[in-house]
Amino acid sequence: MNGIEQIQFIDLSSTSVIFLFLVGFVGGLVSGFIGSGGAFVLTPGMMSLGVAGPVAVASNMCHKFPKAMVGAYKRYKYGQVDLKLGLVMAGSAILGVLIGIRVQEKILELWGQAGSNLYISLAFVVVLVVVGSYVFRDAMKLKKSGAVDNVVTKLAQKLQSINLPPMISFGTANLRISLWFTIPVGFCTGMLAATIAVGGFIGVPGMMYVVGASGLVSSATELVIAFVMGLGGSIKWATIGMVDIRLTLIILAGSLFGVQLGAIGTTHVKDYMIKFVMGAIMLIVAVSRGLAIPKYLTDLEVISLSPATNKLLMTVSYISMCIALGIGALIILGAMWKGIRAEKAALALESKEATYGPV
Repeated sequence: MNGIEQIQFIDLSSTSVIFLFLVGFVGGLVSGFIGSGGAFVLTPGMMSLGVAGPVAVASNMCHKFPKAMVGAYKRYKYGQVDLKLGLVMAGSAILGVLIGIRVQEKILELWGQAGSNLYISLAFVVVLVVVGSYVFRDAMKLKKSGAVDNVVTKLAQKLQSINLPPMISFGTANLRISLWFTIPVGFCTGMLAATIAVGGFIGVPGMMYVVGASGLVSSATELVIAFVMGLGGSIKWATIGMVDIRLTLIILAGSLFGVQLGAIGTTHVKDYMIKFVMGAIMLIVAVSRGLAIPKYLTDLEVISLSPATNKLLMTVSYISMCIALGIGALIILGAMWKGIRAEKAALALESKEATYGPV
């Protein structure tokens, strides 16, 4: 019996259902706000309940495409989505998804569920720490300087200056770049999506720092890519029996509420807040996944820890993830509330000046 055949779906209690709904809501909130799909809280959330890593990834991808479609449509109406850029990136992303799923299948065959859980957790930690640190630092720099998030990086400027046909112009993103420079970003986005069910860690920063789109356009356009990847990945995962439709429907129900609030929030905050939220949550979730790694190493008999120690580490991992969810929700909702109040105050002042003259 191979690792794939040994995968078991978990039993769901009423407490588990409520927890997954709330995780879905916060994941949707984060997704609509930063365009990453929110999977970096959803996948660990399911795994903390004992869901096998591949099932968590597959079920997460399955819920992603309808949620991403809602978020993309919402932000498209706000003029934030570059549909052409999204579809071009999605072309190479699908190839990455298919290869990434094949890698997951091979790991399951060789090392079973524990090996897959370890692989997924290690991928989370490495990507979250590297990308999260960079994005968080960039957000703090933007906040201190007071600059707007439309400054094209030196790397993106260099790539845009290279005339390597075919050259493609993207209207909403306001840039022109060779197709060949978008392909690696899209491929890595898809590969990561198949590994941890989120490509936004690569897709959003890739569009910002490599392609040269703004944070606002990148986060919105990523939802288009997430829709295409989610649909294609779900079909592939379903053919090998890894999608738990119960988990998919529960987190989808919660996330569809959250994603609309998150999308609305982008119209009331400064661009650096998107990067700040992304960086902060990434780093906290990295800690959560890192604490779970010793348990998986013990299951593989690489190290030897007592059951009590492993249980403590997993509990702290779960609590850390809950903290990440709470902080992300508070930052987004707080920024929305602050932005809405500022806009109302500005409108009130304009109305007063129109009636009584300048004050």
